[in-house]
Amino acid sequence: MSRLTVSAWLGTTWAAEEIIAVGREAEAAGYDGLWVADHFMADTGTEERSDRALRECFAVLAGLATAVPRVRLGSLVASITYRHPAVLANTAATVADLSGGRLVLGVGAGWQLNEHAAYGIELGPVRERIDRFEEGLAVLDGLLRTPRTTVTGQHYTVADAPAVPAASRIPVLIGASGEQRMLGVVARRADEWNCWSTPEVFAHKSAVLDEHCARIGRDPREIRRSTQALLQIDGGPAHSAGPVVVSGSVAQIVDTIGRWREAGLDELIVPGVRGGAAEARDLFDRFASEIRPQLG
Repeated sequence: MSRLTVSAWLGTTWAAEEIIAVGREAEAAGYDGLWVADHFMADTGTEERSDRALRECFAVLAGLATAVPRVRLGSLVASITYRHPAVLANTAATVADLSGGRLVLGVGAGWQLNEHAAYGIELGPVRERIDRFEEGLAVLDGLLRTPRTTVTGQHYTVADAPAVPAASRIPVLIGASGEQRMLGVVARRADEWNCWSTPEVFAHKSAVLDEHCARIGRDPREIRRSTQALLQIDGGPAHSAGPVVVSGSVAQIVDTIGRWREAGLDELIVPGVRGGAAEARDLFDRFASEIRPQLG
């Protein structure tokens, strides 16, 4: 079994200096990557506004690119609804170059109701979101990987546009769990795939992704796979608002991670996003000292 990549997910409600400091500490503690969410406010599950505003994802990643020299950096994930894909491609290429080629461009179709409503950003029904996302991926793929790009779609039109300047190839991660269409998009377009999961959910979704790959003749091993869940170690701070929570003793969490790995997991992302920087530091430190050494 290959070595498991372990990364830290930093909070963007923190002060800017805390983001940089915790990122540096995570790198020094042996984490392999740093991830940052792309949202403008905390989720409420409805269109109700939140008072918890978040910092802009790619500005944070640019700061980390110059302050934290070793680890991979990524967006988890950038909603295609927030930026024209040509703007996103150029932004990603710039951050990738600032980091020396360490950026993973994580993208998704968009889902959070309150920020779209608050800022007047079109979201639309699910089918429309996925249609828009597929067009956006065509633009991104063209501008990042071909000399000239022309896309004539319902949502985006790009005519003979030159490639954005990037010194190295930027891997594209797609965050998705929808089995009928979105995992099919992952099979066709993604270098990496991410979803929130338990080991059982991950194994099932991963098998569905393999089926989509088989239908188009793609080797499923080409797609790197990552997941995350909010961790509650030995009765630590509860995170009941999280989409997936894994709780238990150190031994139980090590066992859970082992079951993820048996299902084909390449990268585990440890979220430090449900509290302040101090709480995240405690979690990252404990994971690095008590859990990571047992993972092999």
